[in-house]
Amino acid sequence: MRSIEQLTEEMLSLPSELRAILVDKLVESLEFDADSTIQAIWVTEAKRRRDEVRDASVQTIPAEDALAQVRRLLEP
Repeated sequence: MRSIEQLTEEMLSLPSELRAILVDKLVESLEFDADSTIQAIWVTEAKRRRDEVRDASVQTIPAEDALAQVRRLLEP
């Protein structure tokens, strides 16, 4: 069985449109214990972001760059 790290690396190598489809399927597969109103808001937000990636209305950046930015923000 592949590790989470291996799966993550493989998934991040996919084109952004396929990653968006994968994210959509993963989000839909989750069972939320949260309030149904909160759940609906998050699903709507996730789909909005997915659609922005699909229609190229937002500029995506490689995961490595995003993680590097987060790490810089978290440095003391």
